[in-house]
Amino acid sequence: MTHSPSSAPPLTVSSAIQPVTAGLLAAAVGFAGAFAIVLQGLAGVGATPAEAASGLLVLCVGQGALAIVLGLRHRQPLSIAWSTPGAALLMGAGVPDGGFGVAVTAFLITGLLIVIAGLWRPLGRAVAAIPLSLASAMLAGILMELCLAPVHAVAQLPALALPIILAWVLAWCLVRRYAVVIAVLVASVIVTATTTIPADAFDLLRPKLIFIRPVFDLLPAIGIAIPLFIVTMASQNVPGVAVLRTSGYDTPVDEVFVSTGLGSVATAVFGGHALNLSAITAALCAGPEAGADPNRRYLASVAAGVAYLVLGPLAGFAAAFIAASPPLLIQAVAGLALLSSLAASLTTALERESHRLAALITFITAASGISFLGVGAAFWGLLAGALPLLLERGIDAMKRKAS
Repeated sequence: MTHSPSSAPPLTVSSAIQPVTAGLLAAAVGFAGAFAIVLQGLAGVGATPAEAASGLLVLCVGQGALAIVLGLRHRQPLSIAWSTPGAALLMGAGVPDGGFGVAVTAFLITGLLIVIAGLWRPLGRAVAAIPLSLASAMLAGILMELCLAPVHAVAQLPALALPIILAWVLAWCLVRRYAVVIAVLVASVIVTATTTIPADAFDLLRPKLIFIRPVFDLLPAIGIAIPLFIVTMASQNVPGVAVLRTSGYDTPVDEVFVSTGLGSVATAVFGGHALNLSAITAALCAGPEAGADPNRRYLASVAAGVAYLVLGPLAGFAAAFIAASPPLLIQAVAGLALLSSLAASLTTALERESHRLAALITFITAASGISFLGVGAAFWGLLAGALPLLLERGIDAMKRKAS
């Protein structure tokens, strides 16, 4: 079912609370879970600490602006993120001959390749052809690890995690619609009360963008750009589209890819490596925890975008604050919020009997967390699940031809 914004009832404060809260949580989870990887990835290809901080800042601003513009334009929860798998890839890439300027050239090439992918219609058709059962199984696999975070938090931080989980359980029983909101509020109080802000954190409040001049040494730049493009598309953009399709949204693939590609080009000269659709935070913004009305969930991506615009100028301070707090608590709240999405994804994945085994293969592979050739488990899960379906169709076609 495709959601139609024209059929949405008038917006009220009460109908906006859930999507806005989900969007703010998505931004907190996205930033807290990956900013360190971004900083280390940029350093891995030669960025100085100041240049890496500039990259983090411009990525926050870029993804925030795109989430707001695309969300309002299409009335869909189009969550934009930096390429975390791409940053992880950069961590092991090594400093190219010519220094960080060569890496910046690679970032520019990557952005241009994403634009080309958006303009090349066969890619959009290929993404749209992914069976819903496999897309749902892949999403369930992605969500599984995060949904286990509340259990890990209770085991490792029982005094801090149990009050959050108990508050969520009580709210679920009494005021189910606001269960996640209440869990977020309780977690915020606990984190604030237990976090010691570093003394030098306030020195990082003033943002500073640094222009990095590209070094056009194409051979080493292409050696970075091609793997970065493949990882970004396979591990972020394709799963991100699949997540939105699973939630019932007819995603404007071409425009999103072109927009994120141009955004990647714009941020590259300030140290940003790549922007793309998100998968996990897309599930937070597009799923039922973002509100009962799917036509209002675009407010979640808008709220996440606003949060990133705030986090951008405060990136240094926010990084210091979050680094000092228990990250498992933030992950635990996200896990609680995503339980309903996990249940819905598993139900859809296993609903069609003829696709059940393929969906199960996709789920297991995606949940494994493996990485092969720099590409994450989500992509390999889709590939592994699609293989038996394609083989079955091929054999059936051969049988029909023979008869």
